[in-house]
Amino acid sequence: MTDIAVLPTVTTPPPPPAGPRRALLRQLGVDTAYSFVSFPVAIAAFVLVVTGLAVGAGLLVIWVGVAVLAATLLAARGPAAVERSWLPLVLGRPVPHPAYARADGGRLRRLTTPLRDPQCWLDALHAVLRFPFAILSFVVAVTFWAGALGGLTYGLWDWALPDGRDNEDLLELMGFDTGTGARIAFSTLIGLVFAVLLPFAVRGTALLQAQLGRALLTSRAATQAEFGRLAQGRDAAVAAEAVALRRLERDIHDGPQQHLVRLGMDLSRVQRQLERDPAAARATLGEAAGLAKEALEELRALSRGIAPPVLADRGLAAALAAVAARSPVPVELSVDLPQPRLAPAVENTAYFVVSEALANVAKHSGATTCQVVVVMAGPALRVVVEDDGTGGAVLAPGHGLAGLADRLLAVDGVLTVDSPRGGPTRLVAELPCRS
Repeated sequence: MTDIAVLPTVTTPPPPPAGPRRALLRQLGVDTAYSFVSFPVAIAAFVLVVTGLAVGAGLLVIWVGVAVLAATLLAARGPAAVERSWLPLVLGRPVPHPAYARADGGRLRRLTTPLRDPQCWLDALHAVLRFPFAILSFVVAVTFWAGALGGLTYGLWDWALPDGRDNEDLLELMGFDTGTGARIAFSTLIGLVFAVLLPFAVRGTALLQAQLGRALLTSRAATQAEFGRLAQGRDAAVAAEAVALRRLERDIHDGPQQHLVRLGMDLSRVQRQLERDPAAARATLGEAAGLAKEALEELRALSRGIAPPVLADRGLAAALAAVAARSPVPVELSVDLPQPRLAPAVENTAYFVVSEALANVAKHSGATTCQVVVVMAGPALRVVVEDDGTGGAVLAPGHGLAGLADRLLAVDGVLTVDSPRGGPTRLVAELPCRS
C-alpha cells in the first residue's frame, strides 16, 4: 500500500538577532580589545622570533643553532595560539586549528621536529609580518578613541587649559575668532566626526590584521581538515562496502545457496528414482522446481538491494515507489526531484538509505505507518524517513544505522537520528548532489 502525500515541515524559529546598535557596539568593543591586546603581544613575538632566528642562524656552524632555532619555533606557537583565540571573535566565524607534527624517533629527530613542521615556520613568519599591522591597528584605535572621547567631553575640561597670549587653540591657528563657546562647539564637532568614524576605522584595521592571521595560522589547518575529511570518507566507503559484501555473502549462503544445494540433492534423487519409481521422481521434480523458483526470487531480491534495474532505467522516484510498495508497513511517499537526474552515486545512496530504513522499520520499530519524503534542500538532497514506532534507535558503532552513516559519509552526506523512547523515530539524510 503506497499513498502519495506531502508531510508538513515543522521548523523552529531562530532566536531573534541582536539589534544593529547592540551588535555594532559589541563588535567595536571586540575590535578595540583586539587592537590593544595585539600590540604588546606582537612586540614580544617580533623580538622573540627575530632574535631567536638571528642567533640560531649565526650558531648553526657549531650545531647549537639547531637547538636555538627549534626553541624559537616552539616559542612562536604561544603568540600564534593567542592570535587564533581572537580570530573567531574578530572574523565572526570559527577557524580551524592546525595539527603540529609530533616529536618521535631518536633524540636528534625529536629535536629537529619543529624545523620540519611547515606550520611552525608559518607561526614565525606571522610573528614577523604581523608587527607593522599591530602597530597600525593600535595607533588607529588610540587616535580615534582619543579624538572621540576628548572632543565629546571637551566642554568638561576646557576650563583647566591655560589661556594666555602664547597659547593658541586650533581655531586661532586656522585664522578664526575664538572664544569659550566656539572652542567647545568646534571640539565637540570634531569629537562627533571621530565618533562616527571610530567603528569603521577600528574595524578596518582589526580585520586587516586578522586576515593576515587567518591566512598564515589557519589556512594550512583548513587543508589538513579537508584531507582528513576525504580520508574519513574513503575509510567510511571501504567499511560500508565491506559490511555490504559480508551481508551479501551471508544472505546468499543462508538463502539461494541452501536452495541450490537442496535442488542438487533432489535432482540426484530423481536420477535414481526414474527407473524404479517414476511417480516419486515426478513428485521430487515438482519440489525441485519449487526450490528453483524460490532461489530465483531470492536472487532477484538480492539484486534489487544491490542495484535495482528500475533505478537505472526509470530513476529514483520509480525505484522508491517500488520499495515502498514492497514494504510490509504502509508507506506515505513524497518525492520531488529536479530534472535532469541526479548523479548515479547520489541516487544509489538515497535508494539504499530508504530501503534500509524501511527494512529496519519493518523489523524493529513495531510501527503501523511510515512516511518518506525525498526533496531538494538547496544544494543537497534531503531524505526523511519517519515512523510511529516505539523509538529507541541510536546512531552508534555496531548498530544497523552505523552502516547507513558510513554509506552517507562516503558521499559527504550526513545522517541525523531523532528517536526518543516511545517514538516516533525520524531519520534525516542529507546528500550534497549535482545533476
